Amino acid sequence: MVPLLTRIACRAFAVLILLAGVGFGVHIGVTSEEDVQDPRLAAEEDLRAADAEQQTTRDWHREYTQSAADNDAESKAESIAEVASDQAKALDDTYAELQAQEEENSNPPSGPVDLGPIPSDCNSYSGNKAAGCARLLEHGFGLDQMPCLESLWDKESGWNERAHNQGSGAYGIPQALPGNKMSTAGDDWETNPNTQINWGLGYISGRYGTPCDAWAYSQANGFY
Repeated sequence: MVPLLTRIACRAFAVLILLAGVGFGVHIGVTSEEDVQDPRLAAEEDLRAADAEQQTTRDWHREYTQSAADNDAESKAESIAEVASDQAKALDDTYAELQAQEEENSNPPSGPVDLGPIPSDCNSYSGNKAAGCARLLEHGFGLDQMPCLESLWDKESGWNERAHNQGSGAYGIPQALPGNKMSTAGDDWETNPNTQINWGLGYISGRYGTPCDAWAYSQANGFY
């Protein structure tokens, strides 16, 4: 009897051990499966985080590149504008130098011109105006005509024997048009105030009669 019970007890104990082993195995299996899945989830999260960080880096790089390109373009535009301004100034300076040289070549320097005898009645004038007063009297005009002649040629040339109107081409104290008309009064018509004054007084006498008549015409019409 005892051996039979002993065998039954042993079998029951073996079954319990087997069931316990199965349960333990199931627990191990579940635990192992969870342990395998958790690293995958963590890896996926890490991957998503890495992708987000890379996207942020790409966005920053794109914005930086665009900003750098804009700054570079603006810098180049400023440099081009500065170079253009310098070149324009250089051209202006060159043009001014050439113009000054051309005027100097067209008006060669000359020595002092003898204005001739100046009567005492003309002592209130000096320079070319004194010569104008003297030539006025020589042409038979009265001294009362001198204020009109002075005003007329003040307006025309400032009594400058080298005055040249770039627009019309008129030249000299009387602003003869063209200037070489005055060659009838002398070969030195380009530089000699007396030659120009003599020609101008002859022109006034023949066209208007007196300097005051010429001055009145100039005031009314803007020229004479």
